[in-house]
Amino acid sequence: MKQQKFPIGIFDSGIGGTSIWKEIVSLLPNEDTIYLSDSKNAPYGQKSSDEIIALSIKNTEILLEKNCKLIVVACNTATTNAISYLRSNYDVPFIGIEPAIKPASLQTKTNVIGILATKGTLNSELFEKTANSLQNNIKIIEQIGEGLVELIESGKKDTKQMTDLLEKYLHPMLKKR
Repeated sequence: MKQQKFPIGIFDSGIGGTSIWKEIVSLLPNEDTIYLSDSKNAPYGQKSSDEIIALSIKNTEILLEKNCKLIVVACNTATTNAISYLRSNYDVPFIGIEPAIKPASLQTKTNVIGILATKGTLNSELFEKTANSLQNNIKIIEQIGEGLVELIESGKKDTKQMTDLLEKYLHPMLKKR
């Protein structure tokens, strides 16, 4: 079988990565895809880097058993903690995602950007490296979004509980412009 007939694999700690899967399907309608949601272990954001790498290896192994020709790590926390390891140890291309720090820094009008992410993302080496690569005049306000992933994964995205949490996390950032 030709490699182009093999599927593209996508994994996330839950359903959040389905937005990326939808874009892949829209942009590449003739490609087969496999979406792996590791809801059993979600959220990844409170786990140690070693745990995140181990879960990412497990997800990769499952997708490779399905003959995936490319793997998209549709999870900020897994990307920032595990993608270097995955790229070094597997002979398949990996595409990762990470918080859009660079685009935010290029578009800020106040030289202040807010990052709302999981603890695992904010504490990762890749996040630190990316943040440190910005111009010195850019101030970053980091906020751990505790509870957000759990609400999203349990289908409570459009609830008062979600609105309250977002207001709690975002208002301090907005006050700092």
